[in-house]
Amino acid sequence: MTTEHPTGAALTDPLDLAGIGIGPFNLSLAALAQPLTGLRTAFYDQRPAFHWHPGLLIDGATLQVPFLADLVTLADPTSPWSFLNYLRSRDRLFPFYFAERFHTHRAEYDAYCRWVSENLPGLHFGHQIDAVRWNGSHAVFEIDYTHLDADGEAEALGRGYARNLVLGVGTAPHVPDALRPLAEAPTTPVLHSADYLDHRERLLAADHVTVVGAGQSGAEIFLDLLRARPEGRERLHWLARTPAFAPMEYSKLGLEHFTPDYTRYFHALAEPVRDALVPGQWQLYKGIDHDTLAAIHDELYRRTLHGGWPDAVLTPGVRVEAADRAPGGGVELHLAHAEQRGRTRLTTGAVVLATGYRERRLDTLLAALDPHLCRDSAGRPRVDADHRLVLDPAVTGSVHVQNAERHSHGVGTPDLGLAAWRSATILNSLTAATPYPLPGRTAFTTFGLPHPTA
Repeated sequence: MTTEHPTGAALTDPLDLAGIGIGPFNLSLAALAQPLTGLRTAFYDQRPAFHWHPGLLIDGATLQVPFLADLVTLADPTSPWSFLNYLRSRDRLFPFYFAERFHTHRAEYDAYCRWVSENLPGLHFGHQIDAVRWNGSHAVFEIDYTHLDADGEAEALGRGYARNLVLGVGTAPHVPDALRPLAEAPTTPVLHSADYLDHRERLLAADHVTVVGAGQSGAEIFLDLLRARPEGRERLHWLARTPAFAPMEYSKLGLEHFTPDYTRYFHALAEPVRDALVPGQWQLYKGIDHDTLAAIHDELYRRTLHGGWPDAVLTPGVRVEAADRAPGGGVELHLAHAEQRGRTRLTTGAVVLATGYRERRLDTLLAALDPHLCRDSAGRPRVDADHRLVLDPAVTGSVHVQNAERHSHGVGTPDLGLAAWRSATILNSLTAATPYPLPGRTAFTTFGLPHPTA
């Protein structure tokens, strides 16, 4: 194994900004940083190439945000890395124009991001970041990494240096404790929705399938399975903890919770108020798209046209308390109903956990920086208004975070519609100038009491 140093990242000539993780948010930052000639950047990811939720690129599934929520447009509509320029590069502008699609297919968004990642300089895939340290003598962050070969095996060790960092390590699939032992057993038919397409044929062959979770992913998977299974022999259950299979809040004024105005308002609230707000706002980001709900009802209704009901059970208000292997290789779920306060058991051939994602913990990556981190009363890193970790004065460099600050910035944190604005905010804070002027007002709603008038 050899040791290498990335080009231009020597201790005497460090990068201005190093990004860890290349998901949509850091890809947005890299795209907006690219034309800033005075800013030297590099971004690293351990995967061999860009892929965005490949297990959920179900045929026909669309984003829940308009195509304008691409990597750059809401900060710089003239950027060459826009979705419209991607279409132009593929000679697809006129087909897109006539399709009149405001919400693009999820697979198309993935293809667009891969186009950016394959053409944007300064992206380094196959680089696993092992540790980050602050070197006070030279006022730089030291970044230790392992260069991986095409098979994911360690090929070389390296170290880079940067004055500032941005962490965009994304989220990880969440498996409830009750189901984790079965999900981790390779022969048990329990899988997270993130792996759905990899196991779709196996699920279609199962005698009975249960989908757990009433968010968008759960709805799309239930609909896909329903459409693919024979009429009258659907053998499907769909379970949810929520009291209903509820639509996502998509009114125009409701969507203003995903504006910079609301983000600033939320950040300025007291910590206990913020913590109480987020769980109650679940329908803003965990509900189901209206069209998907309508498509599910239409498909179920169509299967009643010749008499009888489809063999599909949709039950909200249910919690999975435990799970065991069932005789014959299936799974036995122990269920509790919140309102009836009753319990029962359900035997199923396979389980798909559409139980969402959780922010990846930064503790391991930032272990060497832990003494410098300022934390809130719950032990979470404090994050300032510019998405920057609050560090003690001994660290003069900045560590920005992307999609790791819902506790401080609210429900818009994982929303693609705020990607370009957050990237521009970070870049503006790192440069002496303001390369991306941002609007002072973005919502008709006034969040909080208005300022008194004379």
